[in-house]
Amino acid sequence: MSAVLDLGPRRHPRRMSLTPMIDVVFLLLIFFMLASRFGMDAVLPIAGGAEGAASDWQGAPRLVDVAPDALRLNGEALAPEALAPALSALLPDPGAGVILRPQEGADLQRLVDVMDLLTSAGIGNLILIEGP
Repeated sequence: MSAVLDLGPRRHPRRMSLTPMIDVVFLLLIFFMLASRFGMDAVLPIAGGAEGAASDWQGAPRLVDVAPDALRLNGEALAPEALAPALSALLPDPGAGVILRPQEGADLQRLVDVMDLLTSAGIGNLILIEGP
């Protein structure tokens, strides 16, 4: 006496829907498109001085120390508005290099402000070196 249970027709397992996963992928795509930046705001051309090629230095020394609260040209403190005229007097030609050396505690924005100040005054050959 074997009893056979009749459970009805055999059901096939239901296929998983991909719609929620596709929705999540599109939401992530939109998020990353809105969160990313596609262009550059500004470009500051600088020379790093590490190319390995020697160059002849022309004219007087032109070392600008960028401190958090002061600017020094060749060791002498200057106001920001006096920096460009003082440097122009030391340049043998308009394309001569000016060395920028950030001091400890000077943040990047301070350095960029000094670079913008010099670039707007027509001094474009800026050489950035490591601070002390």
